[in-house]
Amino acid sequence: MRNEFIAFAILSVLLVGGIAFYVWSPMWWSFVVLGPIIMLGFYDMFQQKHAIIRNFPILGRGRYIMEDMRPKLYQYFIESDTSGRPVDRIHRSIVYQRAKQELDTTPFGTQLDVYAEGYEWMSHSIGSLKLDDTDMDPRVRIGGLDCTKPYDASILNVSAMSFGSLSKNAIMALNGGAKIGHFAHNTGEGGISSYHLKYGGDLIFQFGTGYFGCREADGRFSPSAFRDKAEDDRVKMIEIKLSQGAKPGHGGILPARKNTSEIAGIRGVIPGKDVVSPPYHTAFGTPMELVEFIRHLRELSFGKPIGFKLCIGWRSEFLAICKAMREMEVYPDFITVDGGEGGTGAAPLEFSNSLGMPFRDGLSFVYDALQGFGIKDHIKILTSGKVITGFDMAKAFALGADACYSARAMMLALGCIQALECNRNTCPTGVTTQDPELVAGLSVSNKKVRVANFHRETIHGLMEMVAAAGLESHTQITRHLIHRRVNPQETRTYAEIYPYIPKGSLVFADSIPERFVRDMAMADPHSFLPKYIEAN
Repeated sequence: MRNEFIAFAILSVLLVGGIAFYVWSPMWWSFVVLGPIIMLGFYDMFQQKHAIIRNFPILGRGRYIMEDMRPKLYQYFIESDTSGRPVDRIHRSIVYQRAKQELDTTPFGTQLDVYAEGYEWMSHSIGSLKLDDTDMDPRVRIGGLDCTKPYDASILNVSAMSFGSLSKNAIMALNGGAKIGHFAHNTGEGGISSYHLKYGGDLIFQFGTGYFGCREADGRFSPSAFRDKAEDDRVKMIEIKLSQGAKPGHGGILPARKNTSEIAGIRGVIPGKDVVSPPYHTAFGTPMELVEFIRHLRELSFGKPIGFKLCIGWRSEFLAICKAMREMEVYPDFITVDGGEGGTGAAPLEFSNSLGMPFRDGLSFVYDALQGFGIKDHIKILTSGKVITGFDMAKAFALGADACYSARAMMLALGCIQALECNRNTCPTGVTTQDPELVAGLSVSNKKVRVANFHRETIHGLMEMVAAAGLESHTQITRHLIHRRVNPQETRTYAEIYPYIPKGSLVFADSIPERFVRDMAMADPHSFLPKYIEAN
């Protein structure tokens, strides 16, 4: 639209000037109205604060007029819509305010119906602590017994979003923000580009079934290519993507219109064609082989932390992996649990809506399973799935997470307005497009600061809640502290909804909790397919 505006400005000057010269003298009067409009348009093109206005001079201002009207519509939406969308609207406002360093307090109390099913809250304490008595930059050390290069990670990091799904400017802004805020940036499964490396932010190198960035010509895993990527000092951890919450059981999708020559070169694929990753890995085919693959990657990566990401499907499959880890005495340094409600730029409708265990269920199950096998002490748990606010993080820690990822909120901090154009290559803010004109609208220097701002203020919000609960650390948050209304007359704590199981209770057959008995019997460390158990 910027090129169109320039053409409009030139043609308007010529047309109006010509008419004024012959019809309306003196001609300079014609520019009294036209001049300010053209000047405003050129200002819009060169300002760096708003990508929408930068990409759509003058016209883009209509969006901010509607944004100013939004608070007046909140009460209507909250009272008339019980689908959860009001929460999303409020969350978007929180992200924008924190990223822009605007006032993020609110008048007139709770904006949600506290008696509606699903409302959640955290217990506070009369003996609250001063905020300065808490650690405002909490870290978690990731690295088990066999890891020689552990990483002290922030408790909030950029979730996996690849170059291809995101624009180069979005990637640079995320990595620049990670550098400013000292947190990690997950590359996504699209490989490591020069844009991931430009600002020197810490990277978590992720690869999936397509092995982009570490693949042979036939698409199989390449140990030598992987070693080349892993030896970079900016790569702090490696993550194997087994499945993604937004489309579990389905390979990643890069539409042809976004598969440029540059992106194809990084991924090792043919440009201009749809790139659909296989739904399964070829480097391993059983839980035992997966664990051996983890051992191999640790050697290839010079001892850096190795982990895997998954959305829970068959519970028995994860239990089979746990059995394989105990049998081989080889453990990943971390496991990332993705919720089935996670987002993506392109996924089949049935997959995004109806496959994959939701965030709370999956996270609590993984923590309980690791505790039950007595191996949690070796493994850190990262999690993702609509983690946006400090309270979202508190809920994750209560369920067993050690650190969190966020994708949706980081995109909002970049200026994403959820236009739902991700798979069309027409994102108006330049976040999820490869159109050079739209990409240019996203100012890296401005947006990287906003990403860092959001990270800092969100952790600050979490630690305010921790202090209000009378706790010294977020690690003290338990399931007993989080409450959920299950119906208008009843509330339960997370400890009641997701009860803990005793440490080591899954090791011996006579101590297995009843709700794990069937899945444990189906779990086979030599096959991802569950053993067939005849229904009683």
